[in-house]
Amino acid sequence: MSKKLPNKVAIVTGASKGIGASIAKHLAAEGASVVVNYSSSKEGADRVVADITKAGGKAVAVQGDVSNKADIDRLFAESKKAFGPLDILVNNAGIYEFVPLEAVTEDLFHKQFNLNVLGLILTSQAAAKQFGPKGGSIINISSVVSTLAPPNASVYVATKGAVDAVTRSLANELGPKKIRVNSINPGMVLTEGVHSAGIAGSDFQKDVESKTPLGRVGQPEDIAPAAVFFASDDSAWLTGETLVIAGGMR
Repeated sequence: MSKKLPNKVAIVTGASKGIGASIAKHLAAEGASVVVNYSSSKEGADRVVADITKAGGKAVAVQGDVSNKADIDRLFAESKKAFGPLDILVNNAGIYEFVPLEAVTEDLFHKQFNLNVLGLILTSQAAAKQFGPKGGSIINISSVVSTLAPPNASVYVATKGAVDAVTRSLANELGPKKIRVNSINPGMVLTEGVHSAGIAGSDFQKDVESKTPLGRVGQPEDIAPAAVFFASDDSAWLTGETLVIAGGMR
């Protein structure tokens, strides 16, 4: 069967685990050479690269904190050195912290906005410079919280609302350069982060499942095929779209 992304080059930010790792593996399985970006978990990133190469794909791990412009410049330079000019950027790196209004601090605000919003804009800027005349695809990983807006999450919800708005704005701005910009908005997905936050198996998870028409929370593998779709020519006439993947939860 022919692959959907032959000779393409992709950067996936925050790809050492969870949704990012699954997206990196799925892109590689479709023929893309993948740069597995990580901030701190070298071990996790190396494992993702090993899984990809074992399956016959091409990948390298590159460290970089994408809330830092110098790190972003290095990430994109390393990517070009390894595989040539870029075709696909997946903005997956992000953090969340749920706190009530009275616990919000300036530090908490800037930490989440610097990575979830500023980092995403700066990586998109770097990608737009590197995409060739054929254009490219930027895929932002947002969240269903941007519309669900749960309590005790004002800052995180604000970052994801911003990501949705940035997606639409950049789609309008970059369309003439044949660069498509779309967003995937997952519901609750059982990632390592969700496990370490103590959410997996909690009453909160059960509550989410009870409100989800398909009756379960997601797995990283539920999200990754949509990234392949947005990266490939299957979505050649789609830009500025927000795809909610949340088992029907709205």
